Order: sequence, then C-alpha cells, then structure tokens
Amino acid sequence: MGLFSNFFEKKKDDFNQVIEIKSPISGKIIDIKNVPDAVFSQKIVGDGIAIEPTGNEIVAPINGTIGTIFKTMHAFSIQSKEGIELFVHFGIDTVNLQGKGFKKFIQESTIVKVGDKIIFLDLPFLKLNSKSIITPVVISNMERIKSIKKYSGNAIAGKTTIMSITI
Repeated sequence: MGLFSNFFEKKKDDFNQVIEIKSPISGKIIDIKNVPDAVFSQKIVGDGIAIEPTGNEIVAPINGTIGTIFKTMHAFSIQSKEGIELFVHFGIDTVNLQGKGFKKFIQESTIVKVGDKIIFLDLPFLKLNSKSIITPVVISNMERIKSIKKYSGNAIAGKTTIMSITI
C-alpha cells in the first residue's frame, strides 16, 4: 500500500454529514419553545422547530421511510437512510378529533422523497376544532446529532429548509 492509502481509506464515521430537513407544511416557522404543550416546548420527545401552518398538505420533510402513521392521522414518524428519526405532529390535542379533518395519502413503511404527499388537512375545520394547529417537527433521536441549525421565517412545504443537522 502507498503512503496515502490510510488517508483515503478513512472510515465514513470520521466525516461529518449535513442533512437538510425541509418544511413538511407551508406556514411560519416558530421556536419549539413556543408550542403550547410541554412535551414539545420542553423538548421531552426531541428538539426541532414548529410551524404555524397555512397549507393543507403535510409532505415528506426528508427522503426516507414512513414509520408509524397514527390511526387518528394527526402525526407520523419518518426515518432517513442515515438513521435520522423525525416526528411530525399536527396541532395540539388533535388526537381527540379521532381522524376527522385528516386524510392520508400513503401507508406505513412507504419509501418517500422530499415533498411526497403524506396527509391532507381540512385546515378550516382543524382551526375551529383544535386547541392549536401549531405543528411541531422534532428529531426524536437527538443522540445521533452533532449539531443543529434552525431557521426562521416563512416556509413552503417540501421546498424551504427548516433545519440543517450534522451527524
């Protein structure tokens, strides 16, 4: 082996990888600390951001595989090929609606690309019948994350980067 062989054969783990997480719904990005539910605001389930939605579709924020889609369709998990686990939760106490106001486009275990439709929302109905429509987007396996950069402003579903993470 040559002089540089060890350099070029460095383990993949020695390099940082940056992953961009896109907005799963159109709306205004807000600080996770402002979510009116301690489970999210105190980062009990993970760190991330939240969105005050204006859109009526939730799309895949990363390329990955859909994990659990709750029977009530208010929340789902997705895992990237790099092992990042995201949890998208529409609104607060929306589980109490028992699926009313939601329609899912795909099934669990579906492989998706950024922007693929996951859930349709009847936003006017949900605004009237929910405690809050603020939508947390959290990384549930923060132990894998070396750093996280959160963005602010308005977001377009499947287009706008809301977080950049380094693993």
